[in-house]
Amino acid sequence: MTSPLTPSAAPSSTVRWTPRLWGTLLVLCAAMFLDALDVSMVGVALPSIGSELDLSTSTLQWIVSGYILGYGGLLLLGGRTADLLGRRQVFLVALGVFALASLLGGLVDSGPLLIASRFIKGLSAAFTAPAGLSIITTTFPEGPLRNRALSIYTTCAATGFSMGLVLSGLLTEASWRLTMLLPAPIAVIALIAGLKLIPRSERDRTHRGYDIPGAIIGTTSMLLLVFTVVQAPEVGWTTARTLLSFLGVAVLLTVFVRVEQRSPSPLIRLGVLRSGNQVRAQLGAMAFFGSYVGFQFLVTLYMQSLLGWSALHTALAFLPAGALVALSATKMGAIVDRFGTPRLIVAGFALMVVGYALFLRVDLDPVYTAVILPSMLLIGAACALVFPSLNIQATNGVDDHEQGMVSGLLNTSVQVGGAIFLAIVTAVVAANSSESSSPQAVLDSYRPGLVVVTAIAVAGLLITATGLRGQRTRQTTILVAKSEDVREDERVQEDAQVQEDARVAARD
Repeated sequence: MTSPLTPSAAPSSTVRWTPRLWGTLLVLCAAMFLDALDVSMVGVALPSIGSELDLSTSTLQWIVSGYILGYGGLLLLGGRTADLLGRRQVFLVALGVFALASLLGGLVDSGPLLIASRFIKGLSAAFTAPAGLSIITTTFPEGPLRNRALSIYTTCAATGFSMGLVLSGLLTEASWRLTMLLPAPIAVIALIAGLKLIPRSERDRTHRGYDIPGAIIGTTSMLLLVFTVVQAPEVGWTTARTLLSFLGVAVLLTVFVRVEQRSPSPLIRLGVLRSGNQVRAQLGAMAFFGSYVGFQFLVTLYMQSLLGWSALHTALAFLPAGALVALSATKMGAIVDRFGTPRLIVAGFALMVVGYALFLRVDLDPVYTAVILPSMLLIGAACALVFPSLNIQATNGVDDHEQGMVSGLLNTSVQVGGAIFLAIVTAVVAANSSESSSPQAVLDSYRPGLVVVTAIAVAGLLITATGLRGQRTRQTTILVAKSEDVREDERVQEDAQVQEDARVAARD
């Protein structure tokens, strides 16, 4: 694979960032920015879409769920496809499909066609996300250079999400169609730039065939899992349909594991999960995104339904968190180099727990600067620490030919965690709803959901904190090894001095 790094033999810490290297990173960041932007923009536009297209609430839900279904269900396949067919090719084709689906979504006049366009966009993002991440991890050598690139890349996701909230509030005032059309020209520009800048990658010609059974079973199991979780709050968690669907997911995943164990070229090499750092990164990603999605869902309802804030006002309330993440983009690489990913992940989860817990103080007449802003700043700082560190930890120590696979697995953990925990939070709020529709009663039904959000973050903190023990053990081992090397060097020097003294004495 050719690389825009110059010079290629230089250590990663001293390599200069050439214009082409910056251009490659910006193209990949644009795709990640669009994914996040698209997810956040559509939520604010839903009321206007429902009004113009005369759609029911359940149909509106599928405008969001259709994207999640395509994205979360096909990430594993997207990641492995990038490894086998070429990361550059997969990324650019999927980005082109994303642009066309964005154009279609802004022009349709029916709910089913809009949902179909959203599913296609989710499907294309399932290929651009792991392909883009694996291009970074194979273009930038592991160490300070990659850490800096990944911190900028992951920050673009948070920035896109925050800007999407603000832009949707502005664009929806004119037409909801603008929120669907906006990603199209950006995707086209990124596609044209990517054709010139992204380094070419060859197909993996050493693989022993394609894991067709694994791809079918794995994709089907993920699609069924996301579909079941998305529908469970509406049809009921204990209904026969939901329970049978979960049983079907369990059976499919069991078969998938058996197939992967026997496949000569598996969709997921299960040996990757023997690494404690890898498992902690995957579980941490689920807890991180799941808790945040649940929090944002409840806070959006609280601000708009109970406080009567506009969509733009609500978006601006979230903006400090996104701004904090954006401002930290160029600094996070150096911070990771100094402290390591395990410490930063644990510190970030601790800040997140405190931020969620502080939000439990809200009432029907909050003072933003005293009650809401502290939580937003703590959560923003947590996102700045956790998200880049999780990506770095998951991709470090992984061979180039498996980077797409690991990237797809990490993105799957993020999406599945978001879908599962949002459904759980929604179910808890529904279970605590009373017959009274007074604002105080509604707020009281939200609090148990916020407690669950906090508990999810606590679980993430406890899981990732186990990595600190391993880090201390490794540091102790390194120090002991270094001290032994020093003692050995001293013994060698003493022996050499004795021999020299003997030779001098012999001459005398």
